[in-house]
Amino acid sequence: MKQRKYPVEIIKQVVGIDISKDTLVAGYGTLSINQEQKITPAKTFDNNLSGFRELISFTKKNKGTLTAPLYFVMEATGVYYENLAYFLTEKHLKVIVVLPNKTKNFSKTLDIKSKTDKLDAQMITQFGLERQMQPWQVPSPLMKALKALTREYNSIKRMAAQVKNQIHAKEYSYEPLKESLKRSKATLSVFQKQLKEIEKQLKELVQNDSDLNDRINKIDKIEGVGFMTVVSIVAETNGFALIENTKQLTSYAGLDVVHNESGLKKHKTTISKKGNRFLRQAVYMPALSACKHNQRLKHTYIRLVIKKNIKKIAIVAVARKLLVLIYTIFKKNVDYVPNYIPA
Repeated sequence: MKQRKYPVEIIKQVVGIDISKDTLVAGYGTLSINQEQKITPAKTFDNNLSGFRELISFTKKNKGTLTAPLYFVMEATGVYYENLAYFLTEKHLKVIVVLPNKTKNFSKTLDIKSKTDKLDAQMITQFGLERQMQPWQVPSPLMKALKALTREYNSIKRMAAQVKNQIHAKEYSYEPLKESLKRSKATLSVFQKQLKEIEKQLKELVQNDSDLNDRINKIDKIEGVGFMTVVSIVAETNGFALIENTKQLTSYAGLDVVHNESGLKKHKTTISKKGNRFLRQAVYMPALSACKHNQRLKHTYIRLVIKKNIKKIAIVAVARKLLVLIYTIFKKNVDYVPNYIPA
């Protein structure tokens, strides 16, 4: 194979990867000592083991004999990046996982008028070449177990809620089949037993780590927030490892506000919902409870309902404040002060 020639010293190499459920789109770029960038056209691979191996071959072909530091940069898009990140880390390659809001803000500074997966991959590559970033921290066995168990718990909880609704509908229907109702109740009983088992396992895991247990117990004192809420949020953020500030946190949860204005037109303001849906779901129901039992958040809720006349906007605002409060207590390892909400 003919090797590429680089007359100017290369000081950095980046493979920028745009990841979706089924595919990886990767671009390769170099940065010279003169700050000159070169980025190849992006190539698409399957998001599976075969595709990962093809990505390595693609990288080796572009890399040639270069010895400059090589980084694989990707966004923390739901769960779809995880298998690739673990695969590359196990091969002792440098992996950087960034929150989507960072690349989104970076893309706004570029003169890119279209949006495709291949353009996004090249944008991520350029982002990696220009920015200094912290390597991805592989979740500890404890954090990995907490994430798996909390997701299993929340999945079973949703199924249990569906079965409860089915039982309610059957009980109030005309002459329901007794056998069908019996089976539904038996199914619900199984789900409830599994939920208790998972919660018990989670508590045992947390109690074995004194520092984590202490932090979670402090957060557990917030009105409307329970153990499962706290452990779910901690697990989904890997103990807030990638989070540097509250703005990043709300963006990662998809609770950041999106304004839609153009000229004199002002459209409906929404939340992005582009973050981690598990994190967003974990804080939503506790927010409903906090609106009733936490006096400061209750005041916020009532004020926004009066101002906006839309309850959902008020609940989302409370969810955002609640998430920030949990983050602050966990990171600073301080006691919860009732009714205090950081700005």
